[in-house]
Amino acid sequence: MEQLRDGDAVSDAYKISGENRPGRWLVTCDHASNRVPDWVAGGELGVCAADMARHIAWDVGAAGVARALGLALDSPVICSDFSRLVIDPNRGEEDPTLVMKLYDGTIIPANRHVGPAEVARRLDRLYRPYHDALARLAARRTDTVIVAVHSFTPSLNGRPPRPWQVGVLYSHLDDRLSRPLIAALEAEGDLCVGDNEPYAGHLPGDAIDTHALQPGRLNTLIEVRNDLIADPVGQAHWGARLAPLLRRALAAVDG
Repeated sequence: MEQLRDGDAVSDAYKISGENRPGRWLVTCDHASNRVPDWVAGGELGVCAADMARHIAWDVGAAGVARALGLALDSPVICSDFSRLVIDPNRGEEDPTLVMKLYDGTIIPANRHVGPAEVARRLDRLYRPYHDALARLAARRTDTVIVAVHSFTPSLNGRPPRPWQVGVLYSHLDDRLSRPLIAALEAEGDLCVGDNEPYAGHLPGDAIDTHALQPGRLNTLIEVRNDLIADPVGQAHWGARLAPLLRRALAAVDG
C-alpha cells in the first residue's frame, strides 16, 4: 500500500494509499483507526481494550473496505490514523461532540476534564492535518467525487438490532449520487439498504459538508454493518461489490 507521510505531525494524522492513481474518485475513511498517539494522555485514554476494539473508538473494518474500493476505482484513499475518541474528524471544530466524554455507555476518562488547550493541541496535530491532506487530494481534479466509507455496529447498547447490511447517507442539500446508489444497491436483490439509516447523513461542519457540500462536489457516504467487514475477506468483498455500483450511480448522474 502506498503511503505519504510529510513529517511527524502529519504521520500522526493520516495515511494515503494510491495518491497518484488517476481516477476521479476520492475515497475517505474518517474513522479508520483506534490508535491513540503517545502524546495524548500517554497513549492511553483510560478505556479498556475491549471498548477500544469496538465501534466507539473507530469504524471497524471501514479502512480495509476503503482501500479495496480505492484500488477497484483506481483512485486515491485517505484514512485517518487516530481514534475518533481522541478527536473526531467527522465533526465541525465547534461541535460539542468533537471530543467525546461518554459514548454508547462508556466513559472516556482521559477526556472527562480535557480543556481548551488540549483540544487545540489535538486539532493542530491531528484534525487539521487530516483535513488539509483531504482538501489537497480533493483539489487535484476539478471533477472529484468524494465517497466516505464508514461502518456501524449491529446494535447499540440496549437498543434493537439494526436490520440494514448497508446504508447510504446524504444531505438534503445534495442527494444526486446517493439516490442512484441506493437504487443500484436495492436492485441487487439480497440487501437490506438503509436510506439515510442508521442515522441522518448531514452535520454542519462534518467532513462531507466541508469537502463536498460547500465546494459543490458530488458525494455520498456509505455505511457497512461492521460484522460483515470484520476480516480482510469481508472487506475485499465489499470493496469489490461497491465499486461497480458506484460507477453505475455516477453514470446515471452524468447522463
